[in-house]
Amino acid sequence: MKTPSCTLLAEVRAFRQKHPDVRYVDLIALDIPGHFYGKRYPVEMLEKVAAGSPLKLPQNAVLLGVQGGLFKIGDYCFNDGDPDANRRLVPGTLKPVSWESQPLGQMLITSDGTDAPIEFEPREVLARVLQRLQHKGIHPVVAFELEFYLFDKKLANGLPQFPRDPLSDDADDQPNLHIERLSRFSAVLDDMAQTARDQGIDSTVITAEIGPGQFEINFGHSDDALRAADWAALFCRSTRGVALKHGYRASFMAKPYLQFPGSGMHVHVSLYDGAGNNLLAAHQQQPLRHAVAGCLQLLPHCMPIFAPNHNALRRLGGTVNAATRASWGFEDRDACLRIPESDPRNLRIEHRLTSADANPYLVLAAILAGLEHGLETRQEPIAPLNDDRSSGTDFPVEMLDAVRAMQHHTVVRDTLGAEFVDVYCENKRQDHLAFQQEINAREYRWFL
Repeated sequence: MKTPSCTLLAEVRAFRQKHPDVRYVDLIALDIPGHFYGKRYPVEMLEKVAAGSPLKLPQNAVLLGVQGGLFKIGDYCFNDGDPDANRRLVPGTLKPVSWESQPLGQMLITSDGTDAPIEFEPREVLARVLQRLQHKGIHPVVAFELEFYLFDKKLANGLPQFPRDPLSDDADDQPNLHIERLSRFSAVLDDMAQTARDQGIDSTVITAEIGPGQFEINFGHSDDALRAADWAALFCRSTRGVALKHGYRASFMAKPYLQFPGSGMHVHVSLYDGAGNNLLAAHQQQPLRHAVAGCLQLLPHCMPIFAPNHNALRRLGGTVNAATRASWGFEDRDACLRIPESDPRNLRIEHRLTSADANPYLVLAAILAGLEHGLETRQEPIAPLNDDRSSGTDFPVEMLDAVRAMQHHTVVRDTLGAEFVDVYCENKRQDHLAFQQEINAREYRWFL
């Protein structure tokens, strides 16, 4: 995991030569709720870090809640002295930032690969799962798809407004899949895609989705699963920035409108051995069935990861292509696990349950843990939706129920790490309780 300092130093020096006007670089990492935290470094100081100087940030920055506050989680935050923890630079991620008002750079940092990685850091959780799979000769190839909504830049009484059609200046308030919407919003969408590519992200297909102002951008398949999750995280950051530059808001909020479809994070995963053979396609696709069974078995116990907040749980059920139970099927978008039609070389599982605002590192770690569990236990899955439209198993749709189902599940604790599970579940529990500490207008209308 460690990269020679000469390689990182060469990357920083090449960046400075290409972008001489950049004075500062944001060193950023993803916390548990999926927000970036970090420090803004003078670029000359970044050279020192690349050459081997220590890079330290508070360990507990990873534990921030959705609103940025700290919760008491075991001895963390209030009884541990708030210690620093080492981070390292992620090679290949130093890129210019084009959406800010001044020239700026950014670079990912992480604790994985350091002498004392933070057990509950999301990227480290995924790195541990990948390392375990690698030791078993299993090599994932991964592709993310992210849906998001565009809104008008100004809110109306705190509520989102439909984006203005740049050609007619009318609100884009009609749900449809028309490709003309791509043309009408091409300026901002093209800038989002190009900015993603400038960040090193392999962005590919752009789709107008069903909701008004809703779009999807796909990423290429990557045999570096950590880098695939990096792409998803960085895309959310750059997309929000580009949207503001064009006079819009971009949001990956799971369910911004009750009457329209929510936004999901779809993850395609295939598994290969060291010789490049697709493990899922072997023995008449029997490993595929085992992997599906394992994923479905762990899915109800990973719901706080797949639907990480109150709003994300609203997305589940009641609208098109959003599953209400843990299910699977061939070419079936109503299933949690869809098996797209493909040749044996590209046979894969598409995990469709996750909300767009989930943490991509943790989502991928949970999916891979499910696949690994299935390949080891070799159980048969329930009937696919193609054979039985009522097939499926229930999963919790209330956050406190979901947290209880996750925290004490032995396989989840073993595969994702007991310390991480305890910290994550308490973080979600405290966020949920904090969310409840406000009386909204409807409550007064009903009960005053």
